[in-house]
Order: sequence, then C-alpha cells, then structure tokens
Amino acid sequence: MSDFNGLNMHLGNLSLLSKAKTRSISAENMDGSKGNGAKAIPDKECPAYPLGKSWKVSPSVVINSGTTYTLANIDGPGAIQSMWMAGLLDKGLILRIYWDHQEQPSVECPLSDFFLCGWNTNKSHYHGNAFYQVNSLPVVVNPNQGLNCFFEMPFRKHCRMTLENRTSVDKVCYYQVNYTLTDIPDNAAYFHAQYRLSRPVKYKDVHTILDGVSGKGHYIGTALYVGLNRSSRWWGEGEIKFYLDDDEEYPTICGTGLEDYFGGAYNWDVQGKYAPYSTPFMGMPQIIYPDGTYEIQQRYSLYRWHIMDPIRFEEELKVTIQDLGWVTDDNGKSTFLPREDDFASIAYWYQTLPTAPFPELPPHEVFLDD
Repeated sequence: MSDFNGLNMHLGNLSLLSKAKTRSISAENMDGSKGNGAKAIPDKECPAYPLGKSWKVSPSVVINSGTTYTLANIDGPGAIQSMWMAGLLDKGLILRIYWDHQEQPSVECPLSDFFLCGWNTNKSHYHGNAFYQVNSLPVVVNPNQGLNCFFEMPFRKHCRMTLENRTSVDKVCYYQVNYTLTDIPDNAAYFHAQYRLSRPVKYKDVHTILDGVSGKGHYIGTALYVGLNRSSRWWGEGEIKFYLDDDEEYPTICGTGLEDYFGGAYNWDVQGKYAPYSTPFMGMPQIIYPDGTYEIQQRYSLYRWHIMDPIRFEEELKVTIQDLGWVTDDNGKSTFLPREDDFASIAYWYQTLPTAPFPELPPHEVFLDD
C-alpha cells in the first residue's frame, strides 16, 4: 500500500489513492463532519419551505456588526486545500487563521485584500462595481466576486478560521472550506499572510511589506495595491528588497524596479497605455483611471507568486519596496523622483511556529477604499 498522504496534489499524482479523508465546511455543514450536511429545516420565510429539508435551506450566514464568526474549527492533523467565499465581503471583514491553538493568528488581513481585490470593497455585488477577473494559480476571482484560494495549508493539531465584522452593518457570507484529514510530514511549514499599509509612504522612505518574522520558512507571494497621490507620471521605479536572516544595511535580493518584480517591463506601456494582465504567477489585473470627478488619481492592483522560486530564509525575513518615480525636466534630463503614494500589501509565506505577533491592524476606515 502506498504511503501517499493526499497532499501536494497535481496532475502527476492525481491518480494515486491515499488514506486521506475529504471534508468540507459550509453554512450547510458547519462542522464538516461526515453525513452532517443539508440537515437544516426551512421555516416559513425560507425559499425552500415548500420543498423541505435538503433543498438549499442554509446556503449562507449573517455576520452581525461588531461580531466575529468562526468559519472553521477543525481538529488535525490535516490541511486546508481550497476556499471559496462570496457575498457583500468588504475590507471591514477581517480574515484570521490560527494554527495548532496559537493565540496569535498566522493570517490576518482584510478579506478583499487577501483575495487580490484591494481596490474593491464590494459594497454592491450587483450594481456599481467594476469587476475584474484574476486568473492566477493559487488565487482566482470569478464573476461576480467569487473569491477562490488554492494554497495548501497544513496543520498538525488544530485549525481555527474566523471573520470579524468591523463595519456598522450586518454582512451576509457564503463560504466553502474544503480540507483533508491526513498525516502531515515533519518538514511541512504553516501558511501565513499579513497586511501592511502606508498611507502615504513617507518621503524618501520605503513601504515595509513584511518584518519581524521569526522562524524558518520561505516567502511565496506579494499582493500590492498602489494609489497615486502626485502627478500620474511614471511611478514604478522602486526596487523590492529581501533581507534574509542576518542581512542588515544591504539585502541579499534586490530587484530592478516595481514593474520588473511583477513580471512586466518598460512601464507596462503598450501603444501609450498601461496594459492589464493576469497570469498564473503574476499580474496587474486592475487599473482604475481618473473619472474627472471623484477618482482623480490612478490606482493599481498587482500580484506576484513565488511558487516556482520561493525565497527561503533560516531565521528571519524582511521585505521592503520603494515608492519611486521618474521625471524629465524641460531640458530633457531625467531623474528619479521619490513619491508619497498610498501602498497597501499582503505578504504570503510559510514558516515554522510559533508566529511572531503582527503589527496592529489600522481602523478599517483608513484602509484603501474604492
């Protein structure tokens, strides 16, 4: 009998059998236990009332204003293998994931930012939102605001996943958390994600994407949301820098420009316009142009996944990016220009436990908005 544990699924091992058990948590089966789905009984106000049990009685939950809802509470060992969410899910909803009974979350982000929708607060999923599709490998956004994540997230003892509603109104949430119960190898690390905001980036300073990491692991992705505050001339000259372990003044890894890090080149300029793109490992799926009234400056959503090229560290990691533009004077001389734009980011990485405390999240009123 094979000792395959059902993790790290891909086309090359899709035919292999294992002892792993598949489970799924949703509003129709809130604890994911075997044979416990579709048991809700419809009341007279439910659309399924004429049909009875098992006819889409409880497809969603309401997260009341000022409360925290537990999406998943799972005893291990096992691994989250995919997640789907939908509804009026904006930045006022904070996603947290806790591994193995830690008090400190290993994931703490505004929900929309985690799913690459940093400029879309999804105030109405029917009217008024400029939907954009994301076609990346681990995070996919589909019509209309269907949020999908395929990062594998192993845990040994326990997984707890919550949504905090920091807004003044109740929120309807549709969700599905698909996971497996199986043995976890000794060298499997824990998934982490952290939000950071610079509004604005201070003059001649940098935006810190990640700092204070303690443990062994590897960095696997960056989501970056940029809102220009000055002239919309070229702004993406900033270098991203990875300080590994005992690096101090100088990093081990230094990029050559912001658009280069996200896989583009030469200002993303195609026939005089920025060209949006969404690929398995990198993209700029959203560009918001000025409308002449309320949206005066340009805004951008970008992502870069280090799936084929994770950035490994033994003890510590710090990641920064510069806010740097380019200006040409009347004599045709060009120079770099430090800017003061709004940057928000999500850092994604795997590491050993324990998780070091994250910086306190800012009030949701000062998050980047749409």
